[in-house]
Amino acid sequence: MQKFKNIAIIPARGGSKRIPRKNIKDFFGKPIIAYSIEAAINSDLFDEIMVSTDDEEIAEVAKKYGAKVPFMRSKKNADDSSITSDVIEEVLNNYKDKNINFNVFCCIYPTAPFITKEKLIKGYQLLIDANFDSVFPVVRYSTPIQRALKIENNNISMFYPENLRKISQDLEPSYHDSGMFYWMNVDSFIKQKNLYVKKSGAIILSEIESQDIDTLEDWKLAEMKYQLLFNKK
Repeated sequence: MQKFKNIAIIPARGGSKRIPRKNIKDFFGKPIIAYSIEAAINSDLFDEIMVSTDDEEIAEVAKKYGAKVPFMRSKKNADDSSITSDVIEEVLNNYKDKNINFNVFCCIYPTAPFITKEKLIKGYQLLIDANFDSVFPVVRYSTPIQRALKIENNNISMFYPENLRKISQDLEPSYHDSGMFYWMNVDSFIKQKNLYVKKSGAIILSEIESQDIDTLEDWKLAEMKYQLLFNKK
C-alpha cells in the first residue's frame, strides 16, 4: 500500500452545552477523547496527530495522551455555529503557513469511543486502493426510510405511500453517517470544502459499534453498547 503524508485532526472545542465538558468527560476510566487519540497512534498511519481546540484544559488532556496541540483554534471557529470543514481548513492552512503540507487527513471526532485502529486502517486502505476522494463509516438504518411516517395536525401518514404494500426486503437499504471519522484527500477537500463529496466510499458498521453522542441519553446508550462489546463494568 502506497504511503502518503497523513495527518489526524481531532476537533474538540470547549463549549459543549448539552453535555458539559463532553470531550474530556470520563468514559470508563479515561477522558473520552483519549480513545480517538490512542486509536490514531496505534494505527501507525499518521505523521502528525493533532487536536484543534480553543480550550486549555482539553489541550493539556490531549497532550497527556499523545496528541499535539501546535496552535489554538481561532475564536471564529470555536462557537456554536462552527462547522467541521471550516475547522479542518483552518488547521491545514496553519500548517501550510509553516511549510508543512499533507496528502491525506483523517478527521476523527473526539467522542468516538468505539473507534479502533482496525477501523482506521480499513478506511484508509479503501481510500487509497479504490482512489476515493473520501471514506467514512456508515451504519444501516434498522427500519427502511422509504416507510417513514410524518405527523401533521395530529394525523399520521407516510412520506412515500407508494411503499405501503411493499415488504421490507424489496426496499433498498439506506445508511447514515456514524459520526466517527472521515478520511479525505487534501487536494479534493481544498477544491470542494466538504467532507461529503461525489467520489466517496464507506465502510459499514453495526449499530452496536457506533453511537453519535450529542445528549446525555446518547451518552448512556454509548456506555451500554460499550459494556456489551467490551464487557466493561
